Formats: sequence, structure tokens, C-alpha cells
Amino acid sequence: MANTIRHQGIVENINGSHLKVRIVQTSACASCSVKGHCTSADTKEKLIDVTDINAASYQVGDRVWVVGELSMGVMAVLLAFILPFLILVISLFVFMAVWNDELSSALCSLALLIPYYYIMWLNKSRMGKKFSFTIRPMI
Repeated sequence: MANTIRHQGIVENINGSHLKVRIVQTSACASCSVKGHCTSADTKEKLIDVTDINAASYQVGDRVWVVGELSMGVMAVLLAFILPFLILVISLFVFMAVWNDELSSALCSLALLIPYYYIMWLNKSRMGKKFSFTIRPMI
């Protein structure tokens, strides 16, 4: 259970084995007792797509747990932030060593992110299967 992320949600829509679940994502300080005196407490509503073969057992309005693996969050941070940052920094040093021109090196380093994110976009269906959530009924 320590390797999972859980959010309470409400089933919004059911279409075959595909469910849309609305969750309320809160920051850690949103549940603080003095949040009315602070501007950093925030909440966001999000719709999560879930594919479940037992979708017929749920009804619109049911309260459920949306469960995801903690490794999905780590992989998402790696793909969205760490790898592009490494591409940017390493390519900047390589281009600076080759050309010794800061402007063109920086522009070319930024330009290398375009194919990276294009490849990510091409693989979105494969990543959608890898980054999938499950639901469990609330007891």
C-alpha cells in the first residue's frame, strides 16, 4: 500500500469499460486549520480516465478510490522534467565546446527539445497504457 497513490473520486461518466472519475486534488496545506489566512492553500478538480472491465458494477455518482502506482509518478517526472533538463544542459556544453558561440549554442540546445517532445507525442498511446489508473469501491 505504500507504493500506491490514492485519491477519493466520484464517477462522472460511464461508457462501456471506460469511466471518467472526478477527483479533488489538494495541496498539503489545503487541509491546514489556518488556510483561510494563507494564499498558498489550493485545490483543483481533475477528471481521470480509467479503463476497468468491471465498469458495469459502478454507477454515476458512486464514490471510489482512484489508485495509481508510485512508480508512475516517478516515471512521469523523469520523462517530463529530468530527461529534457539533461538533454538541454549536456547539449549546451557540447555546442559551446564546438562553436564557442553562446546564442547559437543555446538556441540549438532548445531546438533539441522539439524532437524529444515530438517523440513523446508519437508514443502517447503507449504511455497511456503505462500510466493507467485503477479504481476501487469505497468501503
